[in-house]
Amino acid sequence: MAVEFLEGRFGAKGWPVCRLGISGSYRPGERGIRRVLDEGVNVVFLYGFDSPTVRVVREMNADRRDRLVVITGAYNYIWGHQNLKKTLEKRLRQLRTEYIDLFLFLGVTNRKHFSDRVRGELQELRQDPRVRGVGFSCHDRTLAGEVAARGELDGMMVRYNAAHRGAEREVFPFLEAHQPGVVSYTATRWTYLLHKPRAWSGRTMTGGECYRFVLTNPNVSVCLMAPRSEPEAMENLEAVRRGPLDADEMAWVREYGDAVHRSAGWFW
Repeated sequence: MAVEFLEGRFGAKGWPVCRLGISGSYRPGERGIRRVLDEGVNVVFLYGFDSPTVRVVREMNADRRDRLVVITGAYNYIWGHQNLKKTLEKRLRQLRTEYIDLFLFLGVTNRKHFSDRVRGELQELRQDPRVRGVGFSCHDRTLAGEVAARGELDGMMVRYNAAHRGAEREVFPFLEAHQPGVVSYTATRWTYLLHKPRAWSGRTMTGGECYRFVLTNPNVSVCLMAPRSEPEAMENLEAVRRGPLDADEMAWVREYGDAVHRSAGWFW
C-alpha cells in the first residue's frame, strides 16, 4: 500500500512521479536534496535563487534528468510580472537543461493577475518544444477551478492542507474533464499545523501526518515538502511511506485542522 501510495502519474501528461516532491526554498543542502532523490523522489520545485537545488539539477546526466520532473516559473509582482519567455530562457541556462517539465506563472492571487496577456504568453510557451507543460500557482481557488474546467493548463499549484480544505469544493471537482496535474504546497500551513492552536487540549499534528493528509486525496498529483535539513526531509519521506490516513486518523486530522483554522483563520 505504501509503495502504491507514493507512485503516481502527473495528470493527463502521465509523467511517472513520486507523489512527495521537494522544494529547496529552505535550503536543506545539496546533500539533503541528493539523498531524497536517491530515495526515489523525482519532482523538484525551484525558484532559481535556491542555488543548491540548481546545482543538483544541472550536474545530472541525461538519463537521470529525463526521470526528473522539474517545476519552475516566472513571478507575478504587484506592479507587473516577469517576462515568461525570458525567464524560461534564464532557467534553461541556470539548470543547463534542454527543457523544463512544468513552467508556471507564479503568485496569482486574483483574476486580474491572470490576464489575457498572461494566458496568451502561457499558450505560446505551451507550443515551445523546450516546455513540456504550463500552469500557474493560484490562491484564488474559484479561478483555479474555472481554469481547470476549461482545460487551459497542464498543471496547477494550489494550497491544500488540513486547515484549508477549500480545494475539495472549489478545485478538485473540476479536474475530471481535462485532468491537469495538481501540485499541492504548504501542507503544514507554514508550520501552523505543527503548533497547538488556542483552546486545543490534545496533541498536535506531525509533519508526516500533514503530508499523509494531503496525499490521501487522490486528486493531488504531487505534494511538495520544503525541509530545512536532510534529517527533516528523510523523516517526512519515511512518514509518508506509511501510506494513507485511515478513517479514524482522517477524522482526527480534520477536527484538528478546523481548530487551527479557527485559531488563525485570517490568513487566506
